[in-house]
Amino acid sequence: MDVTFGLAHLSALHLDPPSLVTAASEAGFAAVGVRVFPATGTEARYPIAAGAPMTAETVRRCRSTGVSVLDVEAFTLDGARGPAEWMPALEAGAELGARVLNVIGGDPDSSRLQDTLAVLAADASRFGIRPCLEPISYQCVDTVAKAARLAEGTGAGIMLDVLHFVRAGGTVADLEALPTGVVEVIQLCDGPATVPDLPTPTELPLGQSVDGSSRQIESRAHRLTPGSGVFPLSDILRALPNVPISVEVPSAARVAREGAGAHLKDLHRATTTLLTSPDTAGVR
Repeated sequence: MDVTFGLAHLSALHLDPPSLVTAASEAGFAAVGVRVFPATGTEARYPIAAGAPMTAETVRRCRSTGVSVLDVEAFTLDGARGPAEWMPALEAGAELGARVLNVIGGDPDSSRLQDTLAVLAADASRFGIRPCLEPISYQCVDTVAKAARLAEGTGAGIMLDVLHFVRAGGTVADLEALPTGVVEVIQLCDGPATVPDLPTPTELPLGQSVDGSSRQIESRAHRLTPGSGVFPLSDILRALPNVPISVEVPSAARVAREGAGAHLKDLHRATTTLLTSPDTAGVR
């Protein structure tokens, strides 16, 4: 069975985009996600913009390895950001060949958020990119049901992060109730049944914020390899057949201990094992 899937940038955020493409190819991944906009206020930003040397080098490495860019991330709609902030992200995404822009719903005014999302979707369509809301369990948009209601009629989709789906109490029935085709990407990882009591890291790649709850620290730095936790991954994948997968498993301790190359190869091996298991085979 020929199983292909991609790698989310958060799995190796310390690698700049060109290095990420090379490392992903060496580990066996077919695609990557690229962070073009900071997800937290303390983050540094890679110089990845339309026309920038790093963007050109990323495209060159994609062509030489056959790795594609599936999505660019992570743009938070907070009630204040608009075209002046998202157009550079869309332009960079278009140059990289991405078809999805990861969007976080951080605006507590749901009516305004939906209106802004519609404008973003209209702008993004000119670049062949679809904005996709990622429900995050500690953000304003925390469930797939909320994301689906906001996306309705805007042209936007959903990026399903399995960690946040489980932590927000999501069920397979929630996925089965979604409109066909609204989920564009599944960000795959695993975890324990409940949020572990995690130590606060001294630092995270790119200067990501180390403040926040254990749920936030788990999300940024302590996810488990697919198949090594208790999340109902096969059930989720069967409910969303043929949706592209992006493996998102940041593990700061493991990368420090074993190196990024070993970490990414293990992610690819574990995900292949999951996707070819009797419970999951045939849904990709």
